[in-house]
Amino acid sequence: MTSVLIVDDEPLLLRALQINLRAHGYRPITAVDGTTALAVAAEHRPEIVVLDLGLPDMDGMDVITALRKWTQTPIIVLSARHGSDDVVDALDAGADDYVTKPFGLDELLARLRAASRRATAPAATVVQTADFRLDTGARQAFRGTTEVRLTPTEWKIIDQLVAHPGRLITQGQLLLEVWGPAYAKELQYLRVYLNQLRKKLEPDPTQPRYFITESGMGYRFEP
Repeated sequence: MTSVLIVDDEPLLLRALQINLRAHGYRPITAVDGTTALAVAAEHRPEIVVLDLGLPDMDGMDVITALRKWTQTPIIVLSARHGSDDVVDALDAGADDYVTKPFGLDELLARLRAASRRATAPAATVVQTADFRLDTGARQAFRGTTEVRLTPTEWKIIDQLVAHPGRLITQGQLLLEVWGPAYAKELQYLRVYLNQLRKKLEPDPTQPRYFITESGMGYRFEP
């Protein structure tokens, strides 16, 4: 069930969208202002955001900019602003689509379906090394014929690292992608979880061969 964060300060519209999206198989989450929207997005990680630009505490454009600092979740602007400049500015800021009010429910549902297709999970990756095999799609890890159990958080870290073999992934990137912006300074999380991964997968966790620390910067996966 696709989760959709709806951000709008009109209670009747918010209620109507909740009912209709739920009836069409979505899981709606709501926020009535920009500050709440950013907090809810960080906590719940919605798969799509439907965003009004005219919010009581901050402009919707600022919400788009803030979200784009850490997530590529599709954003559909749903606004009464009809000007072409508004559309261009929103798309340039990072929105993926723009629907003007008043709008038809069928049109919005079609836009959500299109956004859902774009928001599909990253392609599954199978990584075979001399010491272990990872199947990110099946969420399976093996050392030889023995399956190694990894936690959901460990898989999220692996997703980020193996998607870019050999490339430095900064500490900030990992914290944002795995835990969200509220944990942007929790460097100890990375140390704890990377140590766990090494114990489970590295032949010698004290001298990592695959999950490399770049001191003070981040981590690299060397296949």
